[in-house]
Amino acid sequence: MKEIAKRVFNTEIESLRFVADAIDDEFTKVVEAILHASGKVIVIGIGKSGIIGKKIAATFASTGTPGFFLHPGEAFHGDLGMVGKNDIVILISYSGETDEVLKLIPFLEWNKNVIIGITGNPNSTIAKNSHFHLSINIIQEACPLALAPTSSTTATLVMGDALAVALMESRQFQHEDFARFHPGGSLGRKLLVRVKDLMRTDNLPFISDDASFTGLLLRMSEGRLGMVIVGDAQRVKGIITDGDLRRALVRMPDTSKLAVADMMTRTPVFIDENEFIHKAEKVMIEKQITAVLVGSATDRNIVGIYQIYSQ
Repeated sequence: MKEIAKRVFNTEIESLRFVADAIDDEFTKVVEAILHASGKVIVIGIGKSGIIGKKIAATFASTGTPGFFLHPGEAFHGDLGMVGKNDIVILISYSGETDEVLKLIPFLEWNKNVIIGITGNPNSTIAKNSHFHLSINIIQEACPLALAPTSSTTATLVMGDALAVALMESRQFQHEDFARFHPGGSLGRKLLVRVKDLMRTDNLPFISDDASFTGLLLRMSEGRLGMVIVGDAQRVKGIITDGDLRRALVRMPDTSKLAVADMMTRTPVFIDENEFIHKAEKVMIEKQITAVLVGSATDRNIVGIYQIYSQ
C-alpha cells in the first residue's frame, strides 16, 4: 500500500512539473485581464472539474478577487442572470468538450464576457472559443485505469492556486486584508483585534522596590500572571517573573538576603495598546516570553498587561 501511495504522489508530481514547464505569457495575460476587470470572476465546471472549480472560486473570494462558482446545469436553467457583462468567466474542462459547459458559450459571447478556458487540450472547442487558454495537459493520470481524474484535477487545482497567488501579490494583498474576509476564525482574531481589546487592566500586580520576599510572593500569587511589576502605572522600574524568582533562589537560598532590586528585569518589553495582537505575539515568541507590558517604553508607564497564555 505504501508503494501505491508513493507511486500516486510521484505520478502527480511529475504531471505538475510538466504543466508548470508549459506555463507561458498566456498566464500573465490572464492575470492582467482579471486585475483590470471591473466585474467578478465566475468559475464554471461540472463533475470533478466543478468540485475543483468551487475551491478555486472560494480561494479567489478569500484572497481579494471577488468571484463565485456557477454550476453549468443551473446556469442553463436561469442562473445565467447572475453573469454580468463585466464579469470574467473561467470554463474548466480537461477534455475541453464537456457538453454542459459548451452550451453556455453562445450566451457568454452574446453577453461579451471575457472567457478563460482551462483545459488539457489547446485544440478543443472550449480552448478555441476562449479569449485566453491555460493548459493543464498532463503526462498521465494516477488512476491505473486512466479513467478517474487524478493528476488532471490536481493540475487544475494548482493552476487555480497559481492564479490566486499571482493576483494576491499583484494587489499587494496583506495579512490584514485576509483577516477581514475571515473574521470568525483565530486568524481573524489575531489580525484584526488590538492589544487594548484583550489586555488585562484590573488588579495589576504592582509592588514597591523595598517589598519583602514574602510580600513579593503574596502579590505574585494574587496577580495570577506569574509576575509582578516593580513600581506603579506611571513609572515601571522593572518586572520579576516566576522564572526570575526561581533563578534568584538557586543563586541565594537565604530569602532574607534577596532584594527586589537584585531580582528584577530592568528592561521589560513594552508594546503599544493599539498594536495588533498578531504583532504582539510575534514579539513575544521571538523574545521567548509569555507576557508584555502595554504602554510606553519611553515613559515607562503602563495601562495593562497582555499575556499569551492567560491563567
